[in-house]
Amino acid sequence: MSEVITKLVIDASLPEGHPDKVQIIPLTEEELAEREAMRIQAEADQAQREAEELAKAEAKASAEAKLLALGLSADEIAALVK
Repeated sequence: MSEVITKLVIDASLPEGHPDKVQIIPLTEEELAEREAMRIQAEADQAQREAEELAKAEAKASAEAKLLALGLSADEIAALVK
């Protein structure tokens, strides 16, 4: 049995208790496709953020190693690299 994905639609123009005020409607094929595209884009965005964070961390580690090789102390490096 497959899961039916639905949306909740509330018509604020109708009075409380009206039978059509709140409706639970299955998503259309287009809405499902858009939802899937949004999920894929969110995963790609997350992967890009993680890659950028990793590159930044690697650049910082490289900079710290170079400063250490120049003879700076750990305290001096910490003051320079934040």
